Amino acid sequence: MADIRQIKRRIKGAQSVAKITRAMEMIATSKMRRAQERGLAGRPYTEKIHQVIADLAATLSETEAVTHPLLQRRPINKIAIVLITPDRGLCGGLIGNINRLTNSFIQEKNIPTSLICVGRKGLDYMRRYGRDIRAEFTWMGDRPGFLDTLPISRIILDDYTNGTIDAVYVAYSRFVSVLAQKPVVEEILPVEPPASSAGLKTDFLYEPDAKSVLSGLLPRFVEIQIYHAILEAIASEQSARMVAMRNATENAGELIDDLTLMYNKARQESITKELLDITGGVEAMSR
Repeated sequence: MADIRQIKRRIKGAQSVAKITRAMEMIATSKMRRAQERGLAGRPYTEKIHQVIADLAATLSETEAVTHPLLQRRPINKIAIVLITPDRGLCGGLIGNINRLTNSFIQEKNIPTSLICVGRKGLDYMRRYGRDIRAEFTWMGDRPGFLDTLPISRIILDDYTNGTIDAVYVAYSRFVSVLAQKPVVEEILPVEPPASSAGLKTDFLYEPDAKSVLSGLLPRFVEIQIYHAILEAIASEQSARMVAMRNATENAGELIDDLTLMYNKARQESITKELLDITGGVEAMSR
């Protein structure tokens, strides 16, 4: 009977876990839809502003104007990486994938690197490895606004302009689909116009002039890239958490089925033993 009571406790425990994971799955599903809409809505804007910068850079090169500092490449002595990770776990292998990719990238570059960590999981991981943490931004929430991400952009723009760093990368999980999130490391500074747009001639007119427009547009482009990367990371986080919680719920259901079968077998065995004891006692009394 002790085994039966133990199995019943395990069944109740698995049922409680299944209820929790089911609730977390539903919450992640609702958050994922909002995050997915915001992330996908920002892609056309980012692509269009990139095209405008390409045209401006081509126009300035034709007129032999002075190149903007954010477009100039220089010898790389130190780089910075904006590492975007979740603040909470329970989202499958998403956190481990982006952290390992970033750590491998740092080792491959073999260049002094400073990190701007957005999210607690990446911050804790890089601290364990003794990395140089330039700044940290945690608990920004599931729906950060553009103004909430401006301090991140300001740090990298100031450091790059002052010459403290010579290149900036952003590491995040790009949202591909509900079942797929791709960890990537992308260079955002210096700004690189698309090669296919180099020398492209258009009929656009810029006021007051192309150089002034480019000077105002380049910092905003970097700010938009950081903001969009954070939105993509949030959409990936919620998608991964939804899938992880769904798998956990299904695993709990399978465990409940197995334990129920064990419980029925143990109960049947116990009843059989009791019947055998009763039968043996009746037989002994009849003799």
